[in-house]
Amino acid sequence: MTRTIALHTRIAEGSEADYVREHAVVPPELDAALRRAGVHGWRIWRDGRDLFHLVEVEDYQAMRRTLAADPANQRWQEHINRFLEVADSYDAEDDGIEHVWSLPATPPAEQS
Repeated sequence: MTRTIALHTRIAEGSEADYVREHAVVPPELDAALRRAGVHGWRIWRDGRDLFHLVEVEDYQAMRRTLAADPANQRWQEHINRFLEVADSYDAEDDGIEHVWSLPATPPAEQS
C-alpha cells in the first residue's frame, strides 16, 4: 500500500535560485534509485525558503534506509545539501510531518 508522507525542509538564505535551478533536471541515476527504493512520486513546493514535500512511497522507513546506502543518492545529497539550512542525515527514523486532517472525497451527507 502506498503512503503519502509530508516533509518540510528549508533552503539556506540566498540559495533559493540555486535550489530551484538544481531541481530543473534531477540526475537519471537518482530517479532510478528513488524508484528502486519504492518511491512512486515526489513533489516539492516552495514558499520563500520553506520547502514542502509530498512523497508517495511504499515504505518510508525502508526507503530512507535504502537511500542512505545508495551511491546515487549519496552524491545527490552531498550536492543539494549545500543549498539547505539543515542537511538530512538519514540517521533519524522520522515519519514526516504529522497528518492532522483531510477533506473527505465524499461530502458527509453522501457518505451514508
